[in-house]
Amino acid sequence: MLKSKANWIVETVDDDVDLSIIDILLQRRGITTESERQQFLYPSLDQISDPSQFNDIDEAKERVFSAIENGEKIFVYGDYDADGVTSTTVLMKTLQALDAKCDYYIPNRFLEGYGLNNVAIDYMANEGASLIITVDNGIANVEEVAYIKSLGMDVIITDHHEVQDEIPDALAIIHPKLSPAYSCKYLAGVGVAFQFAYHLLDYMPTEWLDLVAIGTVADLVPLVDENRVLVTYGLKQLAKTDNIGLQTLKKIANLGEEISEKDIGFMIAPRINAVGRLDNATLAVQLLLTEDEEEAQFLAEEIEALNKERQQIVEKIVQQAEGKVNTDDGVIILYDENWHEGVLGIAASRLVQKFDRPVIMLTHKQDTNELKGSARSIGAFDLFENCMEIKHLFTAFGGHAQAAGMTFPMENLNEIKQFLHERIYSLLDKEDFKRQIRIDASVSINALTENLVQQINALAPFGMNNEEPILHVRGIPSQVRQIGQDNKHLKLQFKKDSGVLDVIAFSKGELFHFIAEKTPIDIVGKLQINEWNGIKTVQIFMEDMAIHEWQLFDYRGKRSEKNIVPFFNHYDSNLIVVYENETMQQFAHYANVQTITYEVTPSTIEKVDCLYIYDLPHDLIVLQEIVRHAQPKAIHLCFEATEDAFLQSIPTRDEFKRMYSFLLQQEPVHLKSDLPKIIYQQKWSKEKAIFMLKVFFDLKFIRVENDLVYINQDVEKTALDKSRTYQFQLQQSEIERTLYYSNYNELKSWFLPLMHEEQENREEVTL
Repeated sequence: MLKSKANWIVETVDDDVDLSIIDILLQRRGITTESERQQFLYPSLDQISDPSQFNDIDEAKERVFSAIENGEKIFVYGDYDADGVTSTTVLMKTLQALDAKCDYYIPNRFLEGYGLNNVAIDYMANEGASLIITVDNGIANVEEVAYIKSLGMDVIITDHHEVQDEIPDALAIIHPKLSPAYSCKYLAGVGVAFQFAYHLLDYMPTEWLDLVAIGTVADLVPLVDENRVLVTYGLKQLAKTDNIGLQTLKKIANLGEEISEKDIGFMIAPRINAVGRLDNATLAVQLLLTEDEEEAQFLAEEIEALNKERQQIVEKIVQQAEGKVNTDDGVIILYDENWHEGVLGIAASRLVQKFDRPVIMLTHKQDTNELKGSARSIGAFDLFENCMEIKHLFTAFGGHAQAAGMTFPMENLNEIKQFLHERIYSLLDKEDFKRQIRIDASVSINALTENLVQQINALAPFGMNNEEPILHVRGIPSQVRQIGQDNKHLKLQFKKDSGVLDVIAFSKGELFHFIAEKTPIDIVGKLQINEWNGIKTVQIFMEDMAIHEWQLFDYRGKRSEKNIVPFFNHYDSNLIVVYENETMQQFAHYANVQTITYEVTPSTIEKVDCLYIYDLPHDLIVLQEIVRHAQPKAIHLCFEATEDAFLQSIPTRDEFKRMYSFLLQQEPVHLKSDLPKIIYQQKWSKEKAIFMLKVFFDLKFIRVENDLVYINQDVEKTALDKSRTYQFQLQQSEIERTLYYSNYNELKSWFLPLMHEEQENREEVTL
């Protein structure tokens, strides 16, 4: 048995309706009418709202054209992430197309932070700006907008972030949540900028939808309604883009002709974001705006180098952080003076996935003795809401339920840590910490075909509110192995009618140790088509796995402590059965491991997670009673056959006669000088000869004095099998035959009646 890392939630469908896979998945998304179905499956640019539905957009347009006519300088003020970079690029291209006198400004994450700031405002004023247009920021900058106005400049805000209690006094604010007539309230910053561009140009600039797709996917906004349309067409545009910078970036990322939202999320956006995380994101805007191929190549190589550096920094921080984690902490808070603040959010996310705890990662600024960094949370704990209750302890704090940024004095660390630790344990039970996986349907392995994948992909692009479907399958793998560097990943293979199904589990290589052979495994994951040498096969990218039956791990004949130690840390209770007390000391230093001998009273044994049979018993009934009382989730066989009684055949009656005749003829028989003669003559093993002598001794047929064997006269005849030695050999032979020389299936069948496994109820949808 192996518990899933996440809590699995199986979605239900109407039992009385026969639904196809697409119908089931659409129903999950609340799409029930034929009209909704058509719009979702066949998105059209006609579904994009008229930008005139935005409040203030006409006033904004009028002010931009006034600035163009009067030769005023316009500054586009962006942000350092992928949404801000693409927003800046879209609006700059728009203004350039209108022959505006324009420039842009991207704040430095480390020196200026997010949003407008007075240093940047002064710079733009000194550069002759009379109109500033924000993209992907500005809605929270009440004081900064007032400062801009005091300098005689106008401000147009285009943003999508949450509206604060006080709204800046800008010339115009283009924001979906401040526009009652605009239906799609969750555009990304680049989506708002694109709609403003649409309104300024009086036509939809579809040639820039590649930029819109990048910013929208990267910002993790819901990929439904208008966002779904924008990304669908943006991916098509990205595949054939004429943007020289994107062309170069695609080549460096080794992307093919077809581009998916995953390519943006894992290949393109991280490279753009890396610039703002380690340097100034102006470099990324330059790449997206350039018309020069040589410049594009130079900039793309610079960005690629920064991305690789970012990956190395994250990996190093995560490794260092893992060594500092105390898993008893309800909220993990870690800091180091050498940690790069630009990547702490990524590192925190990695630790959340591993430890199922909210994680706050901080860098220690020694000059001010402050801690500054990022936090990521689990689904069951609203980090923003709970931190707001101690807002007075933070110098700066902002974010939302699952992610936040913060700065606070070092002296407040313990108070913050104590509050969050007590708060999370007061709100959550142990199971609440685990993330949730919503399973769309259970399918048979044979149902996993290329056609099924194509049907599911009709729902793409996937993202927030339109997550890629997760399916559940169950089967016995034909192969389980670790792959990749340091055996970091796991690969399972299942046989099906049409070939094989591969399951790939990234960063889950350690699970290899917890999968016994011929065990049914429940797997949840996402379907993919893998193409190699022109051959396409279906594979699953595993999200999680569970084993609901008890398992038998077979290490017979290759006993090694390293085979079982991984289980000590994974399971709460471990019971090792040994033959002699001396062996017990070998495991004395493991806190959650109990060791017993076969002399134990079985009724005193409590249920355990894992039972390790380290030595062969001398009585099968004793072992049976131990297993019945322990009721383990896993049994590990670690013993050696030291006696080899099964292989040492019991001598025949004729062989016993020959030995007795020899003793009669040679009496007294010297064990050291005479016994080797009969062994040589009869071609017996030394062990066989000694065994017969022990049987005779048990039955008092002989006596031994000073290494001389004498025949006892007038001894009552007794059957050979009455000897304790004879009986023990028979019993040991049966034990070895049952436990050591049997095959895996025979062995599992022997243990099966001893296990009273309670099958878990699992609600499944069968297609």
